[in-house]
Amino acid sequence: MTDSALVVGASGIVGNNLARHLRTRGWQVHGLARRPPPAVEGVTPLAADLLDPASLRAALQGLHPTDVFLSAWLRHDTEAENIRVNRAMVRNVLDALSPAGSVKHVALVTGLKHYLGPFEAYGKGSLPATPFREDQPRLDLENFYYAQEDEVFAAAARDGFGWSVHRPHTIIGYAIGNAMNMGVTLAVYATICRQTGRPFLFPGSAAQWNGLTDMTDARLLARHLEWAATTAAARDQAFNVVNGDVFRWSWMWTRLAGWFGLDPAPYPGEATPLERQLTDAASIWTEIARRHDLRVTDLSRVTSAWHTDADLGRPIEVVTDMSKSRKLGFREYQATDDSFFDLFTLLRDERIIP
Repeated sequence: MTDSALVVGASGIVGNNLARHLRTRGWQVHGLARRPPPAVEGVTPLAADLLDPASLRAALQGLHPTDVFLSAWLRHDTEAENIRVNRAMVRNVLDALSPAGSVKHVALVTGLKHYLGPFEAYGKGSLPATPFREDQPRLDLENFYYAQEDEVFAAAARDGFGWSVHRPHTIIGYAIGNAMNMGVTLAVYATICRQTGRPFLFPGSAAQWNGLTDMTDARLLARHLEWAATTAAARDQAFNVVNGDVFRWSWMWTRLAGWFGLDPAPYPGEATPLERQLTDAASIWTEIARRHDLRVTDLSRVTSAWHTDADLGRPIEVVTDMSKSRKLGFREYQATDDSFFDLFTLLRDERIIP
């Protein structure tokens, strides 16, 4: 029998790449989102509002997935609101699927805010030592990731399915209009610098410029999600997921600049956030897009400066331990500079950047 996957959040950077990967592996795939992405060959789109139980029940009627992959979230102004909304989305999906009794495994994608804290206290206060490991306890802070986990755990106890939690670092991958997309944001920023002659200036902190870090390719994350869903030893486990290499932004910034034919600007000694650098860039991007016949003329759809600034502005070195997955058999690797270069090439092929 063919494995049947429901990818929740199919329009996002994780869900889009996962749906494509599962199709190449022979899965039957349904992609659920408020606004499903343009047709992906072999992926059945489903439209529903995850905060509307009736909408979900209608969209999922007659569906009997064996595996559910949860990669959807909504950002709000306070963590209390993030918790209320994002907990409800997970609960509503699992409640809507419960009567069919078909689900064998649920995978939840969260991230390193599990260790670094929510947006309101991001990278502040008493944090666990790096490299982050899965057995480190939750922070003594309210966090919507914890709330989402608890909903999965409760539904698993009720319905008897297995679960896995996946904690990627910053994700590199193709998605347009995504709220957390450093790769596309940096590609657009580099394009603006090249077209205008502005300096290609690292926007983050000295700690990030000089310290070690790692990242997660969306394609590797997709393979990790499938691995956990199909590996008995991975049942009921939480996993960090990163590419497997480490780097310093002082090195990576030069690599990215070279791809765009730019000279990297010297680090100015303090953060110069992209939100500030791109304040006047909306009209500049519109003109670049018009001149080069690009597909997206709205800067806000191809940049998430706030999220890139949060990641690159961290005051501490952030690296992630992958030993748990390695010991259980997941040994995939992806060079992070190649992750960026593959993405930039695809963005050019898709006429997102010139």
